[in-house]
Amino acid sequence: MSEEKEEEEWEALKPQEPSPAQCCGGGCRPCVYDVYAEELARWERARAARDKGLLGHKRGQSSSSELSPDAFTAFSISSVQQLTEDTYQYRFELPANSRLPLGLGQHIVLRGVVNGLEVQRAYTPISPGNAEGYFEVLIKCYEAGLMSQYIKTWKEGDTAFWRGPFGGFPYRPNKHGELLMLASGTGLAPMLPILQSITDDEEDETFVTLVGCFCTFEKIYLKPLLRDLARYWNIRIFYVLSQETSLENLPWSYQENTYLGHLNEDLIKTVISSCRRKPFVLICGSSAFTEDMKRYLKAAGIEEDSCFVF
Repeated sequence: MSEEKEEEEWEALKPQEPSPAQCCGGGCRPCVYDVYAEELARWERARAARDKGLLGHKRGQSSSSELSPDAFTAFSISSVQQLTEDTYQYRFELPANSRLPLGLGQHIVLRGVVNGLEVQRAYTPISPGNAEGYFEVLIKCYEAGLMSQYIKTWKEGDTAFWRGPFGGFPYRPNKHGELLMLASGTGLAPMLPILQSITDDEEDETFVTLVGCFCTFEKIYLKPLLRDLARYWNIRIFYVLSQETSLENLPWSYQENTYLGHLNEDLIKTVISSCRRKPFVLICGSSAFTEDMKRYLKAAGIEEDSCFVF
């Protein structure tokens, strides 16, 4: 084989650098760029030694049915439920009544392909940690979102590829006297497994105050689940609705625990003053929401070491 032909073969085996769209931005380890760096280093060693056997197995897609942080695994969609005009709840099958190996608040990364472009995004399952045979995710689809274009094609029986888990909040029962959860829209997702863990544990006496921010009453996700959680003695749930004009338009059972407008500095101070113990704060939402909450919390005397941002 000529030297030129051999170089062409080596170039064909060189791993491709990920595009920005392939990084979910969730701080995953390994990130797609970590995987690329490892594969590139392996390729460079193999080329220097002129030994293709050193390339080994390229990571990317797992033949196993178990979730892995290193490779994407296929899971079948067993149900699709539309919650609002742009938000859906998807259920995925797990083999043999197994459980997803997920810590509280951990996320998993979805891979999609749109017009030949690979895209990756992080989502936090909302199913309880002890759910057997399935896991569920809450996903908001955006009109111009690349991943949303892929997700909108899903139907029952389709397959989607996930890897993980990553991140998470290191929760321990009774470590904090009270958790104050500030969630905007689908930022509710990582809060739910923590809430369900607390209510499932009779010995966990942590108080929880959840503040969910939505545009309208109709756009509050998972109302039946939230209503059930709010019945527990140690759980309070408030809603902040930015586009509702009158509390009288809401069912009476929601009127006393709902605020109109935005979650601002004054309302944060009001909520904190009503907490039964000094709260540790969990925040999940857009970057703008997160920055606003940090600023309001600091003004209310809550320091950064008493906060966790998903």
